[in-house]
Amino acid sequence: MAEPLLIAQSGATECHLLPELANRHGLITGATGTGKTVTLQTLAEGFSRIGVPVFMADVKGDLTGISQTGSISPKLAATLQERGLAAPSPTRCPTTLWDVFGESGHPVRATVSDMGPLLLGRMLNLNETQLGVLNLVFKIADDNGLLLLDLKDLRAMLTYVGDNAKEFTTEYGNISAASVGAIQRGLLQIETQGGDRFFGEPMLDISDFMQTVNGEGVVNILAADKLMNSPRLYATFLLWMLSELFESLPEIGDPDKPKLVFFFDEAHLLFNEAPKVLVERIELVVRLVRSKGVGVYFVTQNPLDIPDSVLAQLGNRVQHALRAFTPRDQKAVKATATTMRPQPGLDIEAAITELAVGEALVSLLDAKGRPSVTQRVFVLPPGSQIGPISPAQRQAVLAQSLVAGVYEKAVDRESAYEKLKGRTAQASDQAAAAPGRKAPAGAQAEGSDDNNGGMMGGLNDVLFGTTGPRGGKRDGLVQTMAKSAVRTMGTSLGREILRGVLGSVFGGKKR
Repeated sequence: MAEPLLIAQSGATECHLLPELANRHGLITGATGTGKTVTLQTLAEGFSRIGVPVFMADVKGDLTGISQTGSISPKLAATLQERGLAAPSPTRCPTTLWDVFGESGHPVRATVSDMGPLLLGRMLNLNETQLGVLNLVFKIADDNGLLLLDLKDLRAMLTYVGDNAKEFTTEYGNISAASVGAIQRGLLQIETQGGDRFFGEPMLDISDFMQTVNGEGVVNILAADKLMNSPRLYATFLLWMLSELFESLPEIGDPDKPKLVFFFDEAHLLFNEAPKVLVERIELVVRLVRSKGVGVYFVTQNPLDIPDSVLAQLGNRVQHALRAFTPRDQKAVKATATTMRPQPGLDIEAAITELAVGEALVSLLDAKGRPSVTQRVFVLPPGSQIGPISPAQRQAVLAQSLVAGVYEKAVDRESAYEKLKGRTAQASDQAAAAPGRKAPAGAQAEGSDDNNGGMMGGLNDVLFGTTGPRGGKRDGLVQTMAKSAVRTMGTSLGREILRGVLGSVFGGKKR
């Protein structure tokens, strides 16, 4: 049984997080500058110490200090003395740095097919009709054995489906050209934000997040400072990771300690303008991933950022100060106070607005799984470095990583883009070769007589016609069919045939 984690204290009052209940999830809230990031680092350091791997997004760039041994500054020493807290033992945690863009950490990639239409639709901000079309595109690709690995695969597939929409209507339903265009524009926007680097291979092996070094859990830090410029990409990526954990890990019930703890910083981005079906999916994953040994901790400014259905599942809570300047803030203070277990003599609603930096209201689950009475305490500082690391330190961490060299080189194997491009090229070659059979009748007849005798010459006459002694011409089978085709062009069927031929030549139609 792992030792309880001491995370906060005030005098003789101590708040311990029980490892066997850490997978009952948690919530860290508070206004900007009240100490949420340090609390997150203290928790991550504690989990790592007992052998639990951690994943967290580094939104401000200052969580990487957990990889370096910390020191006590004079200011921190004075604060600790004032609050009656002991100085933490200097330590550091084994760390792996990740970055969707591959700049500040190891690249993180997922395939388009693995992301799926629901999450991709969220990333592209599609409406219900457009999401329906995207679902059809995924289905058609699957039925035709076309792999969707990166964005160029999806773009090629959208073009193919849009150009051949009539062929798919009977089996799959109507495919709106306007919806296809909207999806293409959304993909273009994602590409301009650098999101195309996230899609591809080698895809992230989720087990690489769940490693230990000398009995200590590896702390996985995602560089999110640049990623936050694309909020939907950020939220969708983290939700994809959580879904991957849910789908790939086996059921283990309630272990002595979690297999992984997942910190979701800026959690409000996950729920902003999220469709109902996505919120229901998040609620389901959070509820069921607990039995797979994963603890999920949401970090956000306001508890109202989290839907009630999700909030009800978060058992371990650390509440930093809230500023009640607006009616919404005042509502949040009242709502937060009512969700925390009361303690005689403590006015929770008043205390929320009075807390100092690093001070918090803490309610953790006890040994029977019940929320403990709320305590007003000081969060203990971490023993690792508080603040960002230098570029040289970052390079050293990357070089010593357990996954160094595994994800750096992208792989582009044959998939939908290459196969559809091959079909287009083949159709164009066939269309270009067709007129080559129409050689001058006299030359073909002469060649046939010289090389193949009278039988082939007669066949040539039947196909391409003959010229009489006075210059008169008699049509052959080829000419007769061509003239018939020209007359047919006035009909709707004829116009369709013509569009098909021209489309094959210019690449606008793919057969």
